[in-house]
Amino acid sequence: MGWKAAQKLIQNWKILRGDNVMIIRGKDRGESGIIKRVIRSQNRVIVEGKRLNLDKWWLSSALPSQSLSLNAVEAPLHVLNVQVLDPVTKKPCKIGIRYLEDGAKVRVSRGIGASGSIIPCAEILKIRSTPRPTIF
Repeated sequence: MGWKAAQKLIQNWKILRGDNVMIIRGKDRGESGIIKRVIRSQNRVIVEGKRLNLDKWWLSSALPSQSLSLNAVEAPLHVLNVQVLDPVTKKPCKIGIRYLEDGAKVRVSRGIGASGSIIPCAEILKIRSTPRPTIF
């Protein structure tokens, strides 16, 4: 099973790395976790500790009983199968965009049973993975 590009890519992503989400479809339905990685080229996300697949491969060893290795790897989920949790009610909700009075753009919870509160940006997004280039 190889890499497959998505048929129609999502242009405006509202789900970000570090968000607390609930899985709404699939074998792990009803469980919540934190988004570990976003794969925008496939419209998929990886939720930390959920949807574990066992990868099997043979090791070259002398004993045949120890030649099989099993590793649990998190498999990607389609982005439509997860929803962000409302920070107040802890229920899955949709995400809307609002502008504060000072002009800052924030994400808010919306939908049935949503509190309309601001969904905070994860601290992991404020840390750069690569340092900014310095020009002397």
